[in-house]
Amino acid sequence: MGSTSVNGTFAIITVKDRATGSTVATESAPLEGGGWQWIAPDGQALDEGKNDASSITPHGFTGGGTVKAGTWQWRTIAFDLAEAQRGGTIAYTDGDGTAFRWKVPADDGGPELASVKKDMAGNY
Repeated sequence: MGSTSVNGTFAIITVKDRATGSTVATESAPLEGGGWQWIAPDGQALDEGKNDASSITPHGFTGGGTVKAGTWQWRTIAFDLAEAQRGGTIAYTDGDGTAFRWKVPADDGGPELASVKKDMAGNY
């Protein structure tokens, strides 16, 4: 799709979005005081989807939206990073202001890595 990282590399995080309970789940947006951020090793916080990262959605994944009660879907969150920003922490703040954090290694990895690489081959 012609996407090129402005800063050198795309970090693509896969998330299994699941609606719990009996209501539809939707992610909180940055305008609502929530959303996803990449926290680089030096502490710099970067919002998702900046530069061409907003157009990165491998086949078989979704870029966001709602999840119906009792269901789940694979989602990707993409960041445009400089090489020095690889590794660090991914943070999500929900609509209630509760923050969740996960450590991210600097190397490629994870259970969906092969699927993401296969689905993106030749597309980005």
